[in-house]
Amino acid sequence: MSEPMRVVVADDEPLARRRVLRLLREHDDQVDVVAVCESGSQAVDAIRETRPDLVFLDVQMPEMDGFEVLEHLGGDLPAVIFVTAHDRYALRAFEVHALDYLLKPFDVERFNQALERGRTQVERRAGDAPNRLAALLEQLARDRGADEAASRPRGRYLDWVMVKVRGKVEFLRTADIDWVEAEGNYVRLHAGKKGYLIREKIGMLEERLDPDRFLRVHRSAIVQLDRVAELHPMAAGDGILILRDGSEVKLSRGYRRRLLERVPEYA
Repeated sequence: MSEPMRVVVADDEPLARRRVLRLLREHDDQVDVVAVCESGSQAVDAIRETRPDLVFLDVQMPEMDGFEVLEHLGGDLPAVIFVTAHDRYALRAFEVHALDYLLKPFDVERFNQALERGRTQVERRAGDAPNRLAALLEQLARDRGADEAASRPRGRYLDWVMVKVRGKVEFLRTADIDWVEAEGNYVRLHAGKKGYLIREKIGMLEERLDPDRFLRVHRSAIVQLDRVAELHPMAAGDGILILRDGSEVKLSRGYRRRLLERVPEYA
């Protein structure tokens, strides 16, 4: 296309925002960043004012999330690439063939692929992107209604987690996760002999895992209870859990009581 794409970047995380901007600067002959936003409400105002061709839009933002931004914009939607560390909307986005979905942490190659899709979309001036996004919003509204009406507690918990494997996204069943290990702002999901690193704080993931199956046993560890084979008590109330595959997971005194309540035979 002869004119640079007009791009808006909306993300409440400074590091994530700067990374997208830095990657866009590698294409500064083809891209014109017309606004940078730190919240959903800023994004709505900026998109209405600048009328960009493409928006990199974080899903999880304060006050107004990415989908609510699109709801406020109504039918006058630019091409949108969702950028988020959370995968809860990813499958829905794929199902309705949204333009693209960048799951943090993403690499340069994956970012460039998404940007290229955005460029192709803009160049073709395809009219179906707004329709796909409209379908996405309709699906979101249906799901929200279902969530509000739902009385089944299990429906609130994850059945799968999206993980990145060699540049592609795979769906990992939570039932296949043996245990979860915190690594700063990331967690490593141990499933059989494989490990998957995803950007998620362990406390947030804990809230999304079924408490009937998963239990926090340490500030840096969650186990699936039916994987636990042995408890080896240690001094001061701490312990080591031996999983059925031989993995060793620390049990801290602070979480020991919760385990004993769930598995009284260890008491």
